[in-house]
Amino acid sequence: MKTLVIIPSRLSATRLPGKPLLKINGLSIISHVFRKAEEANIGEVIVATEDQEIIDDVKQNGGQAILTHNKHNTGTDRIFEAVEKLDKSNIDLIMNLQGDEPTININDIQNLNNQMIKNKSKLGTLASEIFNNDLLENPNVVKVITKEILTNDNFLEAIDFKRKVFKKNKKIYHHLGIYCYEIETLKQFVSYKQSFNEKKNKLEQLRALDNNIKINVALAKSSSVGVDTEEDFVALKKIMEYKSK
Repeated sequence: MKTLVIIPSRLSATRLPGKPLLKINGLSIISHVFRKAEEANIGEVIVATEDQEIIDDVKQNGGQAILTHNKHNTGTDRIFEAVEKLDKSNIDLIMNLQGDEPTININDIQNLNNQMIKNKSKLGTLASEIFNNDLLENPNVVKVITKEILTNDNFLEAIDFKRKVFKKNKKIYHHLGIYCYEIETLKQFVSYKQSFNEKKNKLEQLRALDNNIKINVALAKSSSVGVDTEEDFVALKKIMEYKSK
């Protein structure tokens, strides 16, 4: 099976405008993510964006990018436009990698792709264990609840996604910002209107559950650090600069 990796990105983020082009170790966040995706070597990698500045940055750093319009409600809607424009008729799977998680583990990207192929799943994602209880009530750390306990080998069904939970449970995990769609499932997903739960919680994956699209979850080796606020960026910058020394 053939996979295409698309990274949706835009400058007009509500909490931290311009974050894709913020630099760490001399390289923009979006280009860090692009390079990680290329290192995973599961397929061609393309950034989908409404901003010419992002396209210029990605291409300057050796990547590929495509311009999309600025009316999309979610990243998944954006990647579908990119898929249609690219006309990749030989693609089986679309990997949606978030453009603000430059520490995503390459092995986790590969594992999700392998689990999708092995289990012939329609839609899959990643989650990691929660070791810090403070994260349970942090709305910026999305949680996924699974039917059973995740292991390194299984690929379990998600029951729900939440921004806050108030009691720790072995079946509650930190949801990571990566999805893999079977191409027909991606088409089905974007054909649905945004659901009430999706809008209320600002979680696009709830559109899938609300329309009876099953989401399988693989256990990630590590939690990637997303950049949602200025504080997130400062903390991540310190970590990545320290590791590069």
